[in-house]
Amino acid sequence: MFHRIGQFVVRRAWWVIVAWIVAAIAIIGSAPQLTAQTDESSFLPRHYESIQASLVQEKAFPASFTPAAILEFERTDGGKLTAADQADMNKVVQGLTDKHVAKVEKILPVGPQSISKDGKYALSMIGMEKGAMQKPEAADSAKALREGAKELAQGTALKAQLGGQVAQNLDQQDSSKLANALIGIGTIVIILLTLGIIFRSPIIALLPILSIFVYSMVANGLIADASKAFGLKADNSVSAILIIVLFGVGTDYFLFLMFRYRERLRAGDDRKTAVVNAVGRVGEAIASAAGAVIVAFSVLILSSLGMFTALGPSLAIAVGVTAIASVTLVPAILSLIPEKVLFWPSKAWQREPKNARFAAFGRTVERKPTLVAIASGALLVIFSLGSLGYQGTFDLASGSMPKTKESMVVQDTLMKAFSAGAADPSHVYVTTEGGGKLDQAALTGYIGELGKVDGVAQVAPKPTMSTDGTTADITVMLKDAPATNKAIDTIDGLRKVAHGSAPEGTKAYVGGITSIYKDINTAMARDYSVVFPIAALLIMIILGLLLRSVVAPWYLMAAVGLGFGATVGATSLLFQHVQHEPGLMFMLPMFIYLFVVAIGTDYNILMIARLREEAAEGHSPRKAAALAVQHGGPTVAAAGSILAATFGTMLLAGNSLFSEIGFSVAFGIIVSAFVMSLFFTPALTALLGRAAWWPGHAELAGHGSAPDLKVVEDDRLEPAGRG
Repeated sequence: MFHRIGQFVVRRAWWVIVAWIVAAIAIIGSAPQLTAQTDESSFLPRHYESIQASLVQEKAFPASFTPAAILEFERTDGGKLTAADQADMNKVVQGLTDKHVAKVEKILPVGPQSISKDGKYALSMIGMEKGAMQKPEAADSAKALREGAKELAQGTALKAQLGGQVAQNLDQQDSSKLANALIGIGTIVIILLTLGIIFRSPIIALLPILSIFVYSMVANGLIADASKAFGLKADNSVSAILIIVLFGVGTDYFLFLMFRYRERLRAGDDRKTAVVNAVGRVGEAIASAAGAVIVAFSVLILSSLGMFTALGPSLAIAVGVTAIASVTLVPAILSLIPEKVLFWPSKAWQREPKNARFAAFGRTVERKPTLVAIASGALLVIFSLGSLGYQGTFDLASGSMPKTKESMVVQDTLMKAFSAGAADPSHVYVTTEGGGKLDQAALTGYIGELGKVDGVAQVAPKPTMSTDGTTADITVMLKDAPATNKAIDTIDGLRKVAHGSAPEGTKAYVGGITSIYKDINTAMARDYSVVFPIAALLIMIILGLLLRSVVAPWYLMAAVGLGFGATVGATSLLFQHVQHEPGLMFMLPMFIYLFVVAIGTDYNILMIARLREEAAEGHSPRKAAALAVQHGGPTVAAAGSILAATFGTMLLAGNSLFSEIGFSVAFGIIVSAFVMSLFFTPALTALLGRAAWWPGHAELAGHGSAPDLKVVEDDRLEPAGRG
């Protein structure tokens, strides 16, 4: 089939190129604007308690005041606040109120209860219109508040800084823009340099960049259309990850095709015939590799978390577009460029290299497959042991921004000067089940029980009552910062007491950001038990269809599982034990799954497909493994190096979230390419022999490899010599 696709693309090259350009312009021109979702609660289904608590709050307290931002005051000389400072703070608050900043509903004056115990810090709580915090305009409001406060504080002894959720969203947005720019530039530079070194040709170095630019517009437009059509919730990290996926995977597939195209030219094919045979030979591997990645990404639609239900399909669309472009747009361009122009100024493409290093690797696999399998497998197991110490953390703001950002400075001040949980207290909502009014006396004893929970710093002595008297809102401040694991553990005890000690005839719900993190943690555990097994099963089916085997998929997936464990282990060792981070970002294992398990499978597929091709030529299992490593090794090494380096650019972003993702995925890709694909998988296949291909081994015995073709004058295809 792929030979036929190659022939069509070669015959209609200009039509294919024009079709892609027209599609890119049409799709991007009609696509809606893709906006980011920043509300953590929106990522959870309604059956979780934290979401039920928010629904109770909306119904019973429609005008409740939940601070969207916090204005923090302190003296510029670090001293205690004076009566004159109190007057200046009220002037700043009144001045901001008079500005009527868009989306801002109220700004509370500084009162005695909002001054720290040491008298050095004071807070003014700022509320926004309902639902405004999740809109892009909220960042503009935060910017106006921040600039207005600083302007009004000029000429006083005060320093005013803005913190809280919308301020963090604003700072995170600025950090994300910088991160995206650094990642995009770094990725392009790496691709240009690496391809330039490999092929010694500026045209080949530029070719994937230009083609990816065209079909990335198609991918982004389709993602925006899908997000609008299915109500998917985007996350701030999606855009940076999309850049890397499009350029990383696109370059991978370009290399798969380019190495085989050059190989066919060296075998004596003319340019068009070489393109047709290159597509015919690696098209199935590209389609299978993309299919495995698309399946792995698409299964995230089963996730409980909105972040992943949006991210998975988005990345699946991007990879699907990349795969189609790799067997249509890229071959069409290659077929139009004369070889001497394409490879200029290098002439090395005309000579078959000895591939001495990879030939040596192949001979090692051929002679000592048992030793190679044990050594490479042991390396994976050793790193996997490090995953036993994995600890997750939910402090996304600290993880995704430098500590010097203003909202982070305010957060640190709140934790030091006030209760660590004061920045975002928890809430216990108690509501009657029969519709009657709550018993105030019973609530007094209930509040006392809540205050005894280990990890609770303070409980408001008087609850806020709904207008009909059926629901009470009890504010609970925790001893630990809202996003810490200790605070999340406290929610377990708080929920147990809140439910068990609730007055008769009432029902209690624990809400707040820490409760949301607790439920996200539960949802992640559920996702791991559902998403991973289903994705593994579907990828195994794809591998089985590609290899015509029910044996090979099992050990290939076992190798991928070891690669996943080794990646989590190495990342845990580096960040938790060497850099002494309190934990890794809670979603990191899912990102490792996305890129190490899904994309890393590409290299296994390419290598095992080449190994099967060599076996179909009549070579013994060990010889086939040696030839696969010799001829496929350079492709895997080049593709793995570029993809690992592109993810490594995330280390330039300057925050721990991207640093953890960048390191872990780069490490996982290196393991997938240089340990699994070059050594572990070929060695195991050599040891299993023809049994690895059962029940398709009969086909191999009959030399079932599809023949190469040549393009004759009337554009028909005829069998060609192997070359």
